[in-house]
Parts: sequence; structure tokens; C-alpha cells
Amino acid sequence: MFKSGFITIIGRPNVGKSTLTNKIIGEKLSIVSCRPQTTRNNIRAVLTKDNCQLVFVDTPGIHKPRHKLGEYMVKIAEESTSDVDLVVFITTPQKEIGKGDEMILESLKKSKNPVFLVVNKIDENPQELVVETLKNYSEYMDFTEIVPISAKNGKNVDTLVELMIKHMPEGPKYYPDDMISDVQERFVISEIIREKALRLLSEEVPHGIAVEIISMKKDDRNRYHIDANILCEKDSHKGIIIGKGGQMLKKISTYARQDMEKFLGAKVSLEIWVKVKKEWRDNNFVLKELGYKD
Repeated sequence: MFKSGFITIIGRPNVGKSTLTNKIIGEKLSIVSCRPQTTRNNIRAVLTKDNCQLVFVDTPGIHKPRHKLGEYMVKIAEESTSDVDLVVFITTPQKEIGKGDEMILESLKKSKNPVFLVVNKIDENPQELVVETLKNYSEYMDFTEIVPISAKNGKNVDTLVELMIKHMPEGPKYYPDDMISDVQERFVISEIIREKALRLLSEEVPHGIAVEIISMKKDDRNRYHIDANILCEKDSHKGIIIGKGGQMLKKISTYARQDMEKFLGAKVSLEIWVKVKKEWRDNNFVLKELGYKD
């Protein structure tokens, strides 16, 4: 019997949703950052085994939106819990259930599908706190399965996958065996650049950056030529992103190109410019151009 189904991973920002998806698939599909609300789109990842196919939807963290981009992120995260076969609610060890988690759990109580509780980052917290978290959440809601994990180190992730397969219905193979994601190459390329910018800029520049791919061409020598813009909201941010003598932008380009070459399996020539688009996160036209609006 072949099993298949769709799984959504939902939770607050920065609890490890993207890290878990990447660990399960074994590929870097979702960008990972210590900065909250890194993921802006639902990214569909596919795990195919001999007896099953699991299709994962990695969602943006649910948070109180402060601009139109935030509203879009919360909307698609909440919509992802419908039309799936399994919901994985992920959180981290804490003494009591916070308001953000309460809001998500109240909506999940209405779900007709199985809901897993996954407590992540168990290796970074005292065991007593992990046990207390598992107890508090299991008393708040009746979960189908409860799994403590470390997504970063892979602890109990295989167990989690086996339990997912157990609760999948019998179904068809939705995607070819060699397909691990339905996102376009250009989107992955833009996310690679955005991740490097977030990591290297640290706290200097807020989350108001986006990346647009101007052109992406492959020549007859199997080499990619990619031109991209990093968009920011303030003139002061532009200077920080470029850095003294262009050093920061050069670092972002170098690290991004290295990841691109691994992802594409080919040499990459990369050019990045920095442009100021004030208040782009509240601009419907810009959001649509960047793929953040339906």
C-alpha cells in the first residue's frame, strides 16, 4: 500500500519550521535565520520513499502584522491548515503557553485532521523545562502525537517522519521521484541572497529587505549569469548593505554565489545592486511584483 498526503508545519516565528523542513528533506529549501519572520511564502517540499510521499508546506510564522506584507504572511500561514492531511504544530520549551501559541492552538482545535505537537530545541534547554512544556501543552489540547526534537541536530526527526507516515492516508504519488520542491529556481536564488543579507547584516538593518531577480540566464558553457537587486526601505540602509568600499555587498555576493553553485550544480556569475524603495512592505504593486500578493 502506497501512502501520500500533505502536511503543514505551523508555529510562531523563529521556532524552527524551516530548519525542520530542511532536515527532513535533506536540502536547503527554506532560508534559516535567527531573525524572526524569515519565511515569507509557503514553500512546498517533497519527501518520496518506496512506500510513501510526504508533501510539506513550510509556512511563515504567525505574528501580529504591522504592514501589508505581514498581513499576507499571516493569511497564507492560517490558510495552510485547510486542505491538508496532517498539521504539525511546532513550539519551543517555555514555562507557560504564550498568547501567540494560544491563538494558534485555539484555531487548531477546530481541525478535523490529526495535529502533532512538536517541541523543538530540546538540546538547547534544561530537561526539566522540556518536560514542563510537554505537560502544559498536552493538557491544553489533545494532540494525535507528541514528539520532542532537535531539528538542528536531527534528534528524533526520523521518529517524527515515521509517525507522519503512519497517519497518512492511502494515496497516489503526486510528484516525480526526483522532485524535492515545486518552487521555481528563481525564487530559491532570491531567497539565498536574502538569507546571506540577513545573516551578515545582523541587527544593523531591520527586516525591510527583499530581493528581486532581474535576469537569470544559462550560457552554452553551462554557466549561469544572474543579476539581482536588494531592495531596502531607507537611504541609510543602502549604505549599510553596501558597506565601506563595497565590502559588505561583496561578502553577501560571495556567500550567495557559493550556495547558488551548490544548488544549481553549475558555475555562477552574480551581480547584485542595492535600491531604495521606501515603505515597499505597504506597497501593493511592489508586493505583487515580488510574489507576495495573490
